[in-house]
Amino acid sequence: MRFLITPTFARAVKKMHRTQKAKLDEAVRSISRQPDAGEMKVGDLAGVRVYKFRMGNGLALLAYRVLDENTVKLLMVGPHENFYRDLKRIE
Repeated sequence: MRFLITPTFARAVKKMHRTQKAKLDEAVRSISRQPDAGEMKVGDLAGVRVYKFRMGNGLALLAYRVLDENTVKLLMVGPHENFYRDLKRIE
């Protein structure tokens, strides 16, 4: 499976600690095994899936879009606070 990343995603990953990156890697692996694991969004964010996972003490969200059967585009990762508002800006 091939993953494409957005600049927003890359900036968020760059600011993470090593343990947070390990949790993110686990989430990406589970998406690679099962691309429909995330919840499909509707309305303004149609076509975007959001995968929820634990990162440290809190819940983290990972937004992605399945482009074809072999390609997934990772859009954004972060805590729930203002996540969807910011996601609408980059989408």
